[in-house]
Amino acid sequence: MSTASTRLPEGRYGRSSDERADRTLKVVGAVLAAALLGLVGWFGYHYVAQSEISAEVISFEPGKDSVQVHLEVRKDAGTDGYCTVRSQAENGAEVGRADFRFDGDATRIDKVVTLRTTSPGTTAELLGCHTG
Repeated sequence: MSTASTRLPEGRYGRSSDERADRTLKVVGAVLAAALLGLVGWFGYHYVAQSEISAEVISFEPGKDSVQVHLEVRKDAGTDGYCTVRSQAENGAEVGRADFRFDGDATRIDKVVTLRTTSPGTTAELLGCHTG
């Protein structure tokens, strides 16, 4: 007794529906991957290129009811903005937070600012800078 083969002869009837579905999935996957890559690149460019003001804490000096913070700010000429600084107590509780404005045409500003605190602060942390 012989068994009948359920496979089609090779090359006789063209592609099977499984092969067509695989090709469609590959094309759709490639298009979606390219779109995702483009979106990530666009967000990355705008995050880096649109930063018009940035800063860093150079040093700080804690006191009884304030913290002296030395900030170095870099910004585009003519851009106005502010930086938010906070201080925490030894137990981690926030004891002070303030915004400091930076205006003018200078592109690099070194400034010592005083952050008032409700109790002795042990840190000075730059939370971020924004234009406006």
